[in-house]
Amino acid sequence: MMVNETGKLVQHGLRTEYFSTAWMVFEFSVGLYSGLKAGSILLIAFGLDSCLEIISGSALIWRLRKAAKGAPAAEIERAERQSSLIVGTVLLLLALYVTGVAITNLVLHQAADSSLSGIGIAIASVILMPLLALRKRTLGKQLHSPALMEDGMCNVTCAYMAATVLIGATLTAWVGWWWSDSVAALVLVYFIASEGWEAFQVGCGRAA
Repeated sequence: MMVNETGKLVQHGLRTEYFSTAWMVFEFSVGLYSGLKAGSILLIAFGLDSCLEIISGSALIWRLRKAAKGAPAAEIERAERQSSLIVGTVLLLLALYVTGVAITNLVLHQAADSSLSGIGIAIASVILMPLLALRKRTLGKQLHSPALMEDGMCNVTCAYMAATVLIGATLTAWVGWWWSDSVAALVLVYFIASEGWEAFQVGCGRAA
C-alpha cells in the first residue's frame, strides 16, 4: 500500500472515530439523564456503557494520531493494551452492578417510569451503530489494525444494547409491565460482560 494512500486511510479512520466518539458523548448524556430521571437501570447502564466507549474511542484516536505521525509500533501496541485492560475491567464491574440493581428492583417490585428521550436515543443508535461498525471494520482491514476492527465490534454490541433498551423502555411505557426494565437489564448484562471479557482478554493477551 502506498504511503500517501495509507495516510488518507488513517485520516478517514480519524474522522470516523471523531464522529463516533462525539455521538457517544451525546448518547451518554441523554442515556444517563433519561435513566436517572425515569429511575431506569437499563438506561443508566446504556449511558455508562457509552461513557466507556468514549474512553475506547479516545484511545483509538490517540493510536491513529500516533500512526499519522509515524510513532513506533511498540508505542501504539502499548496504548492499545492499556486501553483494553481498563475498558474490560470497568465493563465487568458494570455488569456486576447492573445485575445487583436489577435483581434488587425485581425483589422490591420497583418499576421505572417511561422515557421518550430514552426510546429516541435507542432508535437512533440501532440505526447508526451498524453503519459505524461496518465503516470501522472496512478501514481496520485496509490499515491492518485489529484495534480499529475491535472498536467496530463495540458498536455492534452497542446496537444490541440499544435494541434491548428499546424493547424494555417500550414495554414499560406502553404496556406498563413493571418488571420489563429489570429483566431487559439482565439481558443487557450478557452484552456488557461479553464485551468486557473480550477486551480484558485482548489486553492480557497482548501483555503476555
